[in-house]
Amino acid sequence: LIYNPSGFFSFLSLGEAKNLPTYPGPNKMRDCYCTVNLDQEEVFRTKIVEKSLCPFYGEDFYCEIPRTFRHLSFYIFDRDVFRRDSIIGKVAIQKEDLQKYHNRDTWFQLQHVDADSEVQGKVHLELRLSEVITDTGVVCHKLATRVLECQGLPIVNGQCDPYATVTLAGPSRQVLHIQSEAKKTKVKKKTNNPHFDEVFYFEVTRPSSYNKKSHFDIEDVDEVDKMEIRVDLWNASNLKFGDEFLGELRLPLKFLRQSSSYEAWYFLQPRDNGNKSLKPDDLGSLRLNVVYTEDHVFSSDYYSPLRDLLLKSADVEPVSASAAHILGEVCREKQEAAIPLVRLFLHYGRIVPFISAIANAEVKRTQDPNTIFRGNSLTSKCIDETMKLAGMHYLQVTLKPIIDEICQVHKPCEIDPVKLKDGENLENNRENLRQYVDRIFTVITKSGVSCPTVMCDIFFSLRESAAKRFQGEGLFLIGDLDVRYTAVSSFIFLRFFAPAILSPNLFQLTPHHPDPQTSRTLTLISKTIQTLGSLSKSKSANFKESYMATFYDYFNEQKYADAVKNFLDLISSSGRRDHKSIEQPILLKEGAQGRKRFGMKNFKKRWFRLTNHEFTYQKSKGDHPLCSIPIENILAVERLEEESFKMKNMFQVIQPERRVLYIQANNCVEAKDWIDILTKVSQCNKKRLTVYHPSAYLNGHWLCCKATADNTPGCTPCTGGLPANIQLDIDGDRETERIYSLFNLYMPKLEKMQEACGSKSVYDGPEEEEYSTFIIDDPKETYKTLKLIIEGVATLEQEHAQYKRDKFKKTKYGSQEHPIGDKSFQTYIRQQSEISAHSI
Repeated sequence: LIYNPSGFFSFLSLGEAKNLPTYPGPNKMRDCYCTVNLDQEEVFRTKIVEKSLCPFYGEDFYCEIPRTFRHLSFYIFDRDVFRRDSIIGKVAIQKEDLQKYHNRDTWFQLQHVDADSEVQGKVHLELRLSEVITDTGVVCHKLATRVLECQGLPIVNGQCDPYATVTLAGPSRQVLHIQSEAKKTKVKKKTNNPHFDEVFYFEVTRPSSYNKKSHFDIEDVDEVDKMEIRVDLWNASNLKFGDEFLGELRLPLKFLRQSSSYEAWYFLQPRDNGNKSLKPDDLGSLRLNVVYTEDHVFSSDYYSPLRDLLLKSADVEPVSASAAHILGEVCREKQEAAIPLVRLFLHYGRIVPFISAIANAEVKRTQDPNTIFRGNSLTSKCIDETMKLAGMHYLQVTLKPIIDEICQVHKPCEIDPVKLKDGENLENNRENLRQYVDRIFTVITKSGVSCPTVMCDIFFSLRESAAKRFQGEGLFLIGDLDVRYTAVSSFIFLRFFAPAILSPNLFQLTPHHPDPQTSRTLTLISKTIQTLGSLSKSKSANFKESYMATFYDYFNEQKYADAVKNFLDLISSSGRRDHKSIEQPILLKEGAQGRKRFGMKNFKKRWFRLTNHEFTYQKSKGDHPLCSIPIENILAVERLEEESFKMKNMFQVIQPERRVLYIQANNCVEAKDWIDILTKVSQCNKKRLTVYHPSAYLNGHWLCCKATADNTPGCTPCTGGLPANIQLDIDGDRETERIYSLFNLYMPKLEKMQEACGSKSVYDGPEEEEYSTFIIDDPKETYKTLKLIIEGVATLEQEHAQYKRDKFKKTKYGSQEHPIGDKSFQTYIRQQSEISAHSI
C-alpha cells in the first residue's frame, strides 16, 4: 500500500543483459554499462563490460531515496571513445508497479528511448474562465492561464534554463489564437525549479459579427467543452538542434464549466507524437531484482517500546534471545537486518556492546579457528556496515589520493603475460604495480591513529573474544598465526581496504566505475594487499595464477608482516579495557623527548614509552619508570603555545586533579605523532575534557585567557580525533520504523520461531527440520522476547492504519504533494475507497 512516506528505501541487484543488438561495424561487439535513474536523474552506474552483447554486471546498489519520483529507470549505454555514449534501450518501472517485482529476479524487455518520452517534474497552474459582456450586450468567454511555477524539471547536459509555452487548441487541434501561436514565458536561468508567475489571456468565443481575421469564430458555447489548453516546458539550449522538450500538459476546458476557476499541480506528461518505437525484442533484455519500501515515520514516543527492546539486546543473556538477534534470524538476508540495526545502535551509542555480544556468541559456536568470522553471519554483516558508515572519512584520507592518481595517470600494470598489450614491457609493468602496492600498503599500515574509535573498540572486542575462546584449548596459534590477529585482519583488510581498492566507486572514492584498464590495476593491487593483510606464511600458494605468485615474491620480507602486526596492534587497542584481560601490554610508541613537571629548570631528557595500558617515562631506555600514567587518566592531549616557555614543539598531557605533564618533542613531526597516538588511545575515556587551556599557568594567571584561578575551566575547545559525529547524521526513529517494517514483513517467521521455542521447551529429542534454521539457545527467554516483539509490531500496525485513514480524509488530489496524474495516489485512493465501502 503506497501512501505519503517519510522514508524511501531501495535495494537493487543488477544482474545481466542479454541479446543486445550488434554494433554496426566489423567487430559487432559493444562496451556496455548500465545506469540507475530516478526519473531522469542518474544515481548509480555499473562498471563497463567490454566486447559483449550479453554483459554480466552482478552489482548491488542500496540507497535511501531523498525525494518523490515517478519512474525507476535503467538505461543500457554503449561506450563511445570519440563521441557521446549512445543509449541502446531502457527499462522504466512506474513507482506504483514496484511492488509487483519486489525481491524477485525478473527479466525486462528493453524499450526504445524517445527524447519526447523522457520527462519528469510538475507544473502549478491556475485557470480562470470569465464571461465578458461587450458594449452591444453580447456575451464572450475569455480564458486566463496563470503559469505559477515548476518543480523537479530534468537537468539536460548539465544545465536547465526552462521556459513555458501556452497554446489554446480546438476540437481538431487547430490553434485558436492565430496572432501568437504559442505564448511564451521568460526564460529562467540555471534552475530546475523555476518561478514564472505569468498570466496569458485567450479569447475563447466571439460573435459571428466580429470580423477580425486573427480570431477563430465560435458561436456555440458548447464548443468550449471540446477545447484544451496546452502547456509545454522547454529547456533553452544554445545547441544547433534547438531547444529540448521537457514535458507537456493538455487540459480540456470542460471541467471549467463546473467551476470558473481552478488551481492545481499537475505532473508533466510525455509528448504523444505518433512515433513508432522499435520492437522490444530488437533491443534485448535486462535481469533485475528490486526491493523497494516506503515508510512513514511517527514521532519518537510511538517507537519507545520497540526501540527500548532493541537497544537492550546487548544486555540479554543469551544474546540469541534478544530482539536484534531475532531480527537477523527471521530476515531473508542478514544484510537486510544489519543495515537498520547498525544505524540504530550507532545513533544511540550502543553499537560496540551489541557487536561485542553477538561476536562473542559466534566465536563460542566456532569450532575451527581457521573459519573464525568467515561466514555471512549477522556479526560479519553488522561489522561491514559499521565500517562503511564510520570508516568513510578514514578511507578518504587514507586511500583517495593514491586512487585518484591511479585513475588519472594510467600507468600500465598488467603482469599477466597473456594479457600484455603491444609495446608493453613485463618488467616495467611489475615495477609500476610494485610501487603502487608499496605506497598503498605504507599509507594503510601508517594510518592506525586515524582509524575511527568505534572501529578500534570493535576490533579490540574481536581480538579479546578470539583469544579467550581458543587460548584455553591450545588453539591460540593457527600454525604460525595468532588468532587475535586473524580475527581483526579478516575485517580490516579482507572486508574494508581490499573491497574499497577493488570498487572505489562503492566507497565514494570515485564518482563512477574506473575504466577497464584502471579497474584491472586496482584488482591486482587489491589481491596483493588482501594477501599481505592475511599474514599467511605460504602466501604465494594463496594465488591460483602463477604470475601473481611470482609477483608476490617482492613482498616475502619480514618487514611487511611486522608492519601489519604493528598496525593491527594499534587499531585493536581500546580505551575500554580490563587490564587483566591482556597478558602482555602492546607497545605502541617510544622515544627520547624532553619533559617538564614543576619549574622552568625541570626540563630534562627522558625516554617515553606508550603501551595500550599506560604512558610512562624513565631516565634511560630500559630503566625503571619514574612516572606512570594509566591510559584512563589521560583527559586530553593538546599542543602548548610557544609563549608559555619560549620553546617550540611543546604539547601537554592533562590528567585528573589538574595535573599537567608538559613535553617538548624533538621536532614538529614527532610532536604531531605523539599527540595523534595519545589522543587515539585515550579518546574513549569517559571523563575526557571538552575544553582546555592552550597556554600554561604562570605567575598567578593563565597566559591564554588571563584568568587568575588555577582551577578555571579551559578557554579553548579540545580537538577531536574524529572529524564528525556520525550519530548526528542518523535518524533513529526512521531506523526503528524500518525494523518494524521488517518484523511486520516476516511475521510468519516470527510465529514459526515461537512454535520452535515451544517445541524445544517441551521436547528434547531430535529437532524438527522446519525449526532447525533458527538459533535458539534459551527457548523461554526467546519466547518472551518474541511475544514483546509481536505486541509492539501490532501496536504500530494499528497506528499506521489510523494514520492512513486520517490521511485519506485530508489529502487533496491536485496538491503539491499529490499532483494530478499521480498514479500511485490514484491507486491508493481506489484501495481506500474499497476498504471504506467494505467497512460500511
